[in-house]
Amino acid sequence: MEVREASNARQRAWRKANGNISTKRYEKTPKGFLMRTYRNMESRVRGIQKKKFHLYVGKELLSREDFYAWSLNQFRFWDLFNEWVENGYDRKLTPSIDRIDSSRGYTLDNMRWLTHSENSRLGAINRNHN
Repeated sequence: MEVREASNARQRAWRKANGNISTKRYEKTPKGFLMRTYRNMESRVRGIQKKKFHLYVGKELLSREDFYAWSLNQFRFWDLFNEWVENGYDRKLTPSIDRIDSSRGYTLDNMRWLTHSENSRLGAINRNHN
């Protein structure tokens, strides 16, 4: 176990020294982007992200494999992803998962791809009507 811990420490030091450039580059690929998106979904549902945890506690989360397969077969994901890349990774155009019914979790019948801007606008509308 000591060898693994030393290896992890070296990797952390290298990433810190290099501004995490490899991870940032990977997260701009389709697979890396989906990996980060799923991790964020998972951290909300599991309570790792404390902010707004009350909105996600007890909600369902589909498996990583199902999320990847679903996403990679969505024309909307590819359209949004390509537009995001073509526009220099503009934050407003970042593909974002929307839960259609916010009282439910991340399930295939309750998710759709939107831009970050569209999803933020919908969140603001929902907050103002509640």
